[in-house]
Amino acid sequence: MINRVFIKELLGFNSINLEFERGLIVITGPSGAGKSVFMGAILANFGFANQEAKLCEVELSKPKNLSSELFDLEDDIVIKAIKKDRVRFFLNEQNISKRALKELFKEYVSYISVRDKSGFESEKLLELIDNYIDDSSFKNLKSSYIKEFKEYQQKSLELKELKEKIKASNDRLEFLKFEIEKIEKINPKEGEYEELLKVKKQLSKLDKIKEIALSASEIFNYEDSIYELFNMLDKDSSYFNDAMNTLRGDIEDIEALSEDLADIDIEEVLNRLEDLEGLNRRFGSIKEALEYLEAKREELITFENIESNLSELESNLSKLEKTLIEKAAKISKKREAIAKRVQKELAKYLKELKLPAAQFKFKKQELSSSGVDEVSIFMDGVGVESLSGGEFNRVRLALLTVFANSSNEGVIILDEIDANVSGDESIAIANMISKLSKSFQIFAISHQPHLSSKANTHILVNKKDGKSEAKVLNKEQRVNEIARIIGGESFNKESLEFAKKVLETN
Repeated sequence: MINRVFIKELLGFNSINLEFERGLIVITGPSGAGKSVFMGAILANFGFANQEAKLCEVELSKPKNLSSELFDLEDDIVIKAIKKDRVRFFLNEQNISKRALKELFKEYVSYISVRDKSGFESEKLLELIDNYIDDSSFKNLKSSYIKEFKEYQQKSLELKELKEKIKASNDRLEFLKFEIEKIEKINPKEGEYEELLKVKKQLSKLDKIKEIALSASEIFNYEDSIYELFNMLDKDSSYFNDAMNTLRGDIEDIEALSEDLADIDIEEVLNRLEDLEGLNRRFGSIKEALEYLEAKREELITFENIESNLSELESNLSKLEKTLIEKAAKISKKREAIAKRVQKELAKYLKELKLPAAQFKFKKQELSSSGVDEVSIFMDGVGVESLSGGEFNRVRLALLTVFANSSNEGVIILDEIDANVSGDESIAIANMISKLSKSFQIFAISHQPHLSSKANTHILVNKKDGKSEAKVLNKEQRVNEIARIIGGESFNKESLEFAKKVLETN
């Protein structure tokens, strides 16, 4: 429940500082005084509207089941909005977005406007019915269904993607085979390109190498004469001997290389280099070409296994779907049984609100997160969406009252829900809201005396000298305000007496 609201610089208001109790809080005042502006600021702090105040703080007690992995939620919660260049929200001093606020409190704060016709969507009705079922076995059944449905959705997505992959696989398979065959045909080896470049360079100099080697070999014709000279001079010839042996070996290697190069087909080398250069241009290097080849081989293997994967996935999905259908049928049976009980209780409240009985109508749909049920409410054979605004909101009020015991906490904000109704209807609505306020804290903007008289807290929003203010009324002030609602600004004695009588009966 909301314990306190502090607002600063809100359109026509300088400031608002109010504390609240449980039960029914009614806001009244002349048209244009700022009632909706005041309630809009509170709604904005829960993410339901745009915050217009420079500062708005809402203090509330933490709902029993409210939890968050991202935010620290203590027993007392403070939501603060500060508006400068933009609006920033804080939850217990932690930054929080408007969207996150609304998501966090959507189950605990309800806003109902006379202009709003939401709340009767199938998903919402099913949620209300499910919450009404006080049966642990049903809750466990629904919990397991939701968990398995998520798995079913994931596997369905995998199956869809796999089928799309198979559809595109024929072209892809041909491409993979072509790519693999093209590289395998060349059969490159790491370092081969560099070796062939070296060979190419040597082949281009082969004739010159032979010519120089032949000329250099003439030195051996003078080898004996040099040894004889060293002997005559008594000089050591060992270093010359080593040099000549080394040179002889090198000449022999050159001759061997010449013979090997002579056996090489230069055209074959050039063609091979051209193939390898093509791979280098495309992939950057032979190493990267080989890595690409391996990746394509692995991808080809996955395509070859894809048919067996598809068969296995379809089988698993079929089994899971069968299980879900069985569980959904059990959920439906329980819902339809409970809906009959709810109908009886709802009829009682609708009668109080001067409306005929309503019926829940179920029809089956494809598997969804809520089962196979689609539910709607009819009155006299007509869907509730066809009712007038006043009738629609009375049905919604009756439904809220039926399900109040299954919720038993939270805040409901009502914007002129009793507008444009007859006296009897206004009394019925006031009684129903009063009953509902025993389970919820209710804020209601009203222009009717009957709802105002039921208030546990009565707040007057008034405007004086162009400035709006909000204050809690005492008993005497309430009498005057209700008299104003009945008889206008210049209310008479009869209006005052009627106001006292209305208050005394509540």
